[in-house]
Amino acid sequence: MASRRPLLRLFELSRIQSRLNNPSCRRTLSSFSASSEASQLTPLARYLGVTALSLLIATPLFYKTAVDEPLMLDALSLAERDQQTKRAEEITNASPMRLRMEKFIKEQQVEIVRALEAIDGTKFRVDEWQRKEGGGGITCVLQEGKVFEKAGVGVSAVYGTLPKAAILKMRANHKNLVNGANEIPESIEFFAAGLSLICHPRNPMAPTIHLNYRYFETANPDGSSGAWWFGGGSDLTPNYLFEEDAILFHKSLKDTCDAHNKEFYPKFKKWCDEYFYNKHRRESRGIGGIFFDDLDESTADKESLFAFIQESLKSFVPTYTTIMNRRKDMPFNEKEKEWQQIRRGRYVEFNLVHDRGTAFGLNTPGPRVESILMSMPLTATWKYMYEPEPGSREEKLEEVLRNPKEWV
Repeated sequence: MASRRPLLRLFELSRIQSRLNNPSCRRTLSSFSASSEASQLTPLARYLGVTALSLLIATPLFYKTAVDEPLMLDALSLAERDQQTKRAEEITNASPMRLRMEKFIKEQQVEIVRALEAIDGTKFRVDEWQRKEGGGGITCVLQEGKVFEKAGVGVSAVYGTLPKAAILKMRANHKNLVNGANEIPESIEFFAAGLSLICHPRNPMAPTIHLNYRYFETANPDGSSGAWWFGGGSDLTPNYLFEEDAILFHKSLKDTCDAHNKEFYPKFKKWCDEYFYNKHRRESRGIGGIFFDDLDESTADKESLFAFIQESLKSFVPTYTTIMNRRKDMPFNEKEKEWQQIRRGRYVEFNLVHDRGTAFGLNTPGPRVESILMSMPLTATWKYMYEPEPGSREEKLEEVLRNPKEWV
């Protein structure tokens, strides 16, 4: 209602102006003069007098509207501010981090899709979607391809509002979430952006891979950045263990980590082994990789962490392309295909039972379920009381899953 008051005042001023300009009003004004000479004024003089009086009446009202009322206008949301910025200027290193992260992951999505299409020979389906609270995303999915049974590369950059309950929960890990305020606000605006990827090859000799790199930020009332942090990681899930693939994968991640902080790889590798763990099966989902969350100014400055995220994501294509070229055309039999389906069942169990990202997405108001469940394989199998044969390659994999190794 407050935002309509300036328009109502302007309308009222127009009515005043109209009344002042009609003939009866002019006669009334002319009667204010006691002298007979005033009544003999020329039409031009009378018009100028009326105009001057109009300005005297209108100027204080316009001044009050201009000075007082803007304080009552509805403020732009963070999403609206960012839309204005993107329309007005290019995204550069001087732009807000949220816009730089969005630009980066969209560029990487194009590169990754191009690389996976080159491996498979099949085009991805591309779906663009919008979120009513602000932002949206692009989901690219390849199903029933020549090499990949299913592959998905999704990006999202969304806006929303955190309710008080969510603020209290998140503040346990982020004390600066509301800039040290004594009273927790009823809500705060947020921005979240990320790229998620999953590849489920047809050939059981080729490993499934998953990665996710993301950025989260809250906004102060004036639109400036509040609390922020990065998260992400990448992990490999083979059905049959090829140690040279495991070493290549982990070495690529370690090299990237070491270039930024020597403590990153051992810390994030351990974190990955602990996070991607099927507690009810007492085994890891795969052979690990790296996993991290809540990297903020207590870890490093924002620019340094963004550089780490960029290099980590860029390392995916050369590493996984090499592994796929080694394995995608290897021969396999029905028994090995069956083992792949059993392992995929364990993959589904973790995602639906233990994965925090899946639970968060599905419990967020207005979830895009198809994008959240993009990581699910097309097919999986559950066999009652299945046990691999003693001494088999299947048993060797299970041993590694129960006792994670140091690969580099």
